Amino acid sequence: MANAFEHPIYVTRPLLPNIEAVTERMKTVWDSQQLTNFGAQHDELSKKLKAYLEVDHISMFSNGTLALLLGLKALELTGEVITTPFTFPATVQALDWNNLTPVFCDIDPVTFNIDAEKIEALITEKTTAILGVHVFGNPCDVEKIQAIADKYHLKVIYDGAHAFGAKVNGVPISGFGDMTMFSFHATKLFNTVEGGALTYHDAALDKRLGLLRNFGIVNAEEVALSGLNAKMNEVQASVGLEVLKVVEEERNKRHKIKRTYEENLASVEGIRVLTTLENESSSYQYFVIEIDQEKFGQSRDFVHEELQKSNVFARKYFSPLCSDFTWYSGLASAQPENLPQAQKAVRKVLAMPYYGALTIESVAEICAIIEDIHIKEKNLFHLVEMRELG
Repeated sequence: MANAFEHPIYVTRPLLPNIEAVTERMKTVWDSQQLTNFGAQHDELSKKLKAYLEVDHISMFSNGTLALLLGLKALELTGEVITTPFTFPATVQALDWNNLTPVFCDIDPVTFNIDAEKIEALITEKTTAILGVHVFGNPCDVEKIQAIADKYHLKVIYDGAHAFGAKVNGVPISGFGDMTMFSFHATKLFNTVEGGALTYHDAALDKRLGLLRNFGIVNAEEVALSGLNAKMNEVQASVGLEVLKVVEEERNKRHKIKRTYEENLASVEGIRVLTTLENESSSYQYFVIEIDQEKFGQSRDFVHEELQKSNVFARKYFSPLCSDFTWYSGLASAQPENLPQAQKAVRKVLAMPYYGALTIESVAEICAIIEDIHIKEKNLFHLVEMRELG
């Protein structure tokens, strides 16, 4: 019988670098007396992220939401953008703030990404782009999506908040589409406390994004366009530079944790692991399972509640669907009957605790709690069945 944990175990924990190293770097910032506006720390991190992500162009921002919002603005999109309902609210909120109408496409039942086979049927004369999300770090069908975009002359933007450092057949995730957004929020594998970035192929976007994230200011006497204050500051960049040094170590730890989860849950009927990718193909951002109520014997919500009783705080990620937001109720694409796979997925998914500081013993104990729930329900089912036969 599994035991409850004495202290809470949460779904994630921020990757914190060596505090002495951060302090030393902060002294450099203090000595420079420049806390923001593209200082030395910002420029150094930008250079190192270019190398790590293997990109030619990158712009960094104070958070991922503003990065995506201004990235969409920089591409000068209008009308409708085809996207997924199964994502964090920020994805579609960035569309809202650009006066773009989301057209929700159902998801693939295996990867839970936007279903590339269903995109083409949603394209109208108002469609200007496809906004895909690499959900839980699983890459979208990038080749199929690009083929559709080329056919209809559409832009392709990827929300890569979960996909930092991942590759598809050896190609960095940022190598696909016109633009990729990365989140550097504290919950992400790589973080700058808060922060984000855009990677892209068009050098012309360097100047436009530089203006958009800094009020549209060209110089002391000229403002070229209406922008925002979305700059990454020197404190954020300083933390990021030290975090980047320990990312590979964290990936290795998460790899072992992932294997422990998989080995312990392999024999539990009704549990499917969604995040199966490894090594360079994986971002090691989340470990996510799908719970089949019929086979497992209980619902995802029941398992979620039982884990909480044992001081384990998994997350129903993503719930609710973005298409269920009240302000989309008038959209035909948001109607539940048009999104059957997404409606199923949102009731089955559970993101498990997953971070390098989580011990292997704790992971095994979490799995034992899940197995106990399954066995209890299985025994109860057989008891009811015997009584009915008797």
